[in-house]
Order: sequence, then structure tokens, then C-alpha cells
Amino acid sequence: MRRLRTVALLAALLLASGCGAGTPPAPPAPAPATATGGALSGLDVVFLTTMAAHTEQTLEMVRLGRDRVTDRKLRTLVAAIEVTESDELATMHGWLRDAGPAGAAQRHDHDHGTAAGDLARLRAAPDGEVDRVLLDVLGAHQGAAADLARAHLAVGSDPRVRDLAGRVERSRTAEVSLLAGLAAARR
Repeated sequence: MRRLRTVALLAALLLASGCGAGTPPAPPAPAPATATGGALSGLDVVFLTTMAAHTEQTLEMVRLGRDRVTDRKLRTLVAAIEVTESDELATMHGWLRDAGPAGAAQRHDHDHGTAAGDLARLRAAPDGEVDRVLLDVLGAHQGAAADLARAHLAVGSDPRVRDLAGRVERSRTAEVSLLAGLAAARR
């Protein structure tokens, strides 16, 4: 019963952060053993698959904008996001691979409901508007990542995954603040 409440809490937090739009993830599988002998809980697997899909969207956003951004500070931040999140994505994929079939079975499409629209806005933005559009879409996207990580800190069990969630929460929260500051400076 407690596990069902925990799953319901995580699902509610995912929906509240905008990460649950579209097809919801499958219910958590039993804790699969990892290659290191530890076990990922079903909630850890759901977090990793959702965060991996979210990170793939972030990387698509920064890659669409990085060569068109004109603000030096924004260009530096976008480069840092790309390096950091590429590394985090490789880590998440590795842990899911180590989790075996249960980790692979949890992979699902992740759509904020607005991500496709945000990517289209970024693709269509005229050169003089790319900075403004990227600040707008990336700020909201990174805020959702921080919310997802914060939610996982309340329910996750694997220490490595909880550590990753803590790092994601702190970095994305800082990025949202930096992005808001850059947006305010443009006004």
C-alpha cells in the first residue's frame, strides 16, 4: 500500500511539473539487480527513463540554438549545459542498461505537451529572436527538470540515483536563475 502511495505521489509530481503529459510511464517494475550487485527500485528506473528522455529534449534545444545564439553569456551557458547533460545522459543510459530488461522495458516517450511546440518555435525563430526564444523555452524546460529531480529525492532509493537527482535539482535550479537573469537583462 505504501509503495502504491509513493508511486501515486511521484506520478502526481511528474504531472505537476509537466513531465507526465502524453503517455504515462509504465508502473515500476520490481527492483532489478544492477551490474554492481545493487538494485534499482522501480521508482529509480522510472526517474532515470523520464530524466533521460527529458535530457535528450534539452540537448536538442541547445543544439538548435548554440550556433545561432548571439549573447556571449548565453552561448557559454548553452555550451556548459550540453557538456554536462551529455555526460549525465550517458550515465543514465549505463545504469538503465545495467538494470537489464526491466530498465530497457521502462523506456518511454517523454513529451511535455509543449516540447514539440517549443522546438518548432526555436527552429522557426528569426536570427534576431533566437536568444529570446531559447531563454524562454529552455528556462521552462530546465525548471521542469528541477521539479522532477526534486520529486525523486523524496521517493528514490538507490544512493547513486538520488545523488544524480540532487545534482540535477541543484544545477537546473541554478540554470533557471541564470536564464531568468539573462532574460531580464534583455528587457
